[in-house]
Amino acid sequence: MPDPRAQFEAGRLQVRWTLSAHARRLMTLGIGGLVVAVATGRPEFAGLAAPALLLLATWPAHRPESVSLRLLSEGQEVIEGDSVPFRVALSGQEGYDAELRLAPAPQITPSSAAAVPAGADAAAQPVQMEFRPERWGRRRIGTVEVVLRDAARLTEGSLQRELQKIDCFPLPARLDRTILLSRLPSRLGEHAARAPGDGIEFAGVREFVPGDRQRRINWAATTRRGTLHLTTFAAERTMNVVVVADTSADVGEPGHSSLDLVQRGAAGTIATYLASRDRVGLVRFGGQLGWIGPGQGRRQHRRLMELLVAGTQSGEYSGALARLPRAALPPGALIIVFSPLLYPRVIEAVRDLRERGFSVLVVDVLNSTPRHDNSAISNVARRLWELEQQAIRFSLTEVGVPVVHWNGVASLDEALAPYTRRSIVVGRR
Repeated sequence: MPDPRAQFEAGRLQVRWTLSAHARRLMTLGIGGLVVAVATGRPEFAGLAAPALLLLATWPAHRPESVSLRLLSEGQEVIEGDSVPFRVALSGQEGYDAELRLAPAPQITPSSAAAVPAGADAAAQPVQMEFRPERWGRRRIGTVEVVLRDAARLTEGSLQRELQKIDCFPLPARLDRTILLSRLPSRLGEHAARAPGDGIEFAGVREFVPGDRQRRINWAATTRRGTLHLTTFAAERTMNVVVVADTSADVGEPGHSSLDLVQRGAAGTIATYLASRDRVGLVRFGGQLGWIGPGQGRRQHRRLMELLVAGTQSGEYSGALARLPRAALPPGALIIVFSPLLYPRVIEAVRDLRERGFSVLVVDVLNSTPRHDNSAISNVARRLWELEQQAIRFSLTEVGVPVVHWNGVASLDEALAPYTRRSIVVGRR
């Protein structure tokens, strides 16, 4: 199930048949009764064993050696913490009850077991099951286990099928308002620009000149001033946004670490700006450098999320890189960096972006400190570490790169509030 919209055909799977616990109890009762009857010469004990032996006589003569298993997904994106349904279709088990359950892999919560009665057609009406990934990443779901039982519960057949890995996307952080640059590229979009155009947002009133559209005449201003005046509107433009996800460090408790916050913050930013019809790109700065240039649409969203989760299988090692590739950074783009600011190459890359004239904003996601005891040396080391981190953030602010802190609990709107209430002036140092 690498693609949640795909169907997976497992084909014919061999069934391993064994005696059920019920059959073993009946066999023990029957043989034990006969042995006691022979040893004691009392036939009544053989009469007690007769019902068990009669039930064993109904042993099924023909059992399916294999069954067909087919998995069908519901065609939705897999996001951490959400229940993901899928269906299992069986065929070839006619006359046997089937119990299906999911043996989950680590960080996967399964659903309860599902049962298929002997008379039901599981191929025509697949059984509904579900699982819930607890954390983002490329996850192994687990194993589907099927147990077949005959009507008398004398035999049990079992088979297993390993589910393939899936890409579980991080839970997007909440972001309702976007940062707007003062200078936008000449590309049709939904943001009101400073330049006049054919948008719908009011920009002002000016005198009418020949060639203007008469339907935009402002009759209230014309009547008041005695000359023809025209209503002007702001042009609607789109914006290029590049999200930089620093995956070079992971500190903190799993589930709330700096890497978790980087992934969720980047996912929320990507989703919000794509919903605003902006062109969004992604640079993944970690063990390897991978990027996707700005684009729009649902397909672009999926490509960005797959890069964010799985990274790039081929690319340049970023251990010696301090400059991000020009192909991923269109001129005039807004650069939003999610980073704990622990890796020196990332800090150098941010400074280089500002020196190249980009509008850069850093979201600091570091919420953990190094472990220490209460000794004097440990306290001094911790204090020096904190001063170093403050110096890094101050140096970025001095070169014109705003640094905001996000704790991962509140929405991103709170951290970015000073910059979403007004336009960021492009080119100011």
